Amino acid sequence: MARDEAPARRVEKKRSGVIGSLLKLPFTLFWILLISMVCSIAIEWLGIYFDWFSQAGAEHARQTMISEMGYLDSQFTRSLLVSSPVEFATCVVNTGHEWVFVKTGIAGWVEQGADSGGWAATIRTYLQAAMFVTLMTLTRCVILTLTSPLFLLAAIVGFTDGLVSRDLRRFGAGRESAFIYHHAKRAVTPIFLTGWLIYLSLPFSIHPNLFLLPCALLFGLMIAIATASFKKYL
Repeated sequence: MARDEAPARRVEKKRSGVIGSLLKLPFTLFWILLISMVCSIAIEWLGIYFDWFSQAGAEHARQTMISEMGYLDSQFTRSLLVSSPVEFATCVVNTGHEWVFVKTGIAGWVEQGADSGGWAATIRTYLQAAMFVTLMTLTRCVILTLTSPLFLLAAIVGFTDGLVSRDLRRFGAGRESAFIYHHAKRAVTPIFLTGWLIYLSLPFSIHPNLFLLPCALLFGLMIAIATASFKKYL
């Protein structure tokens, strides 16, 4: 009787683990967005304080934001998720700006203190930089949302290739390695989430394909390795 209950418990535990992971995913993505935004603002403020950038004040953050929005206008004119990516991105950025800066009065205070000097001008510069960085991060979130089918495609290709390799190993003399399987399986989620975190936190403008394509390739590769090294017999 105890032997019959053990497999059922394992299946139930596995199902609850999958459901729990799916329920935690939105909160995980929210924390990634929040942490990356805080890191981006901190890096930008340090750059202003230590004069790391060639542009003065908040100009570096503004130029970076403009460059990121330019990628949307020129590179993401079509999408599988929305009919008009540019309009969707503009709506998201404008809504974020309205709720975070306009309704809180931050944008109005910054505009009113445009001609001020002293410590008020310094605070205004740092707040302007934070505004531009926040809008830049929202723009990158839109880019990640629009490119999410790329990671889905990489996962499907990696899973299919892994199944083929597993079948060849099953019907051949291939050896199975639990070490490779468990380490490849553990690396799938960190690669996906860490790639997003680094991309959102970068303090300079970068073409999305230069970063997202290698991440998607590595993501699919880990899925292929984990699937191919899965145990021969269920």
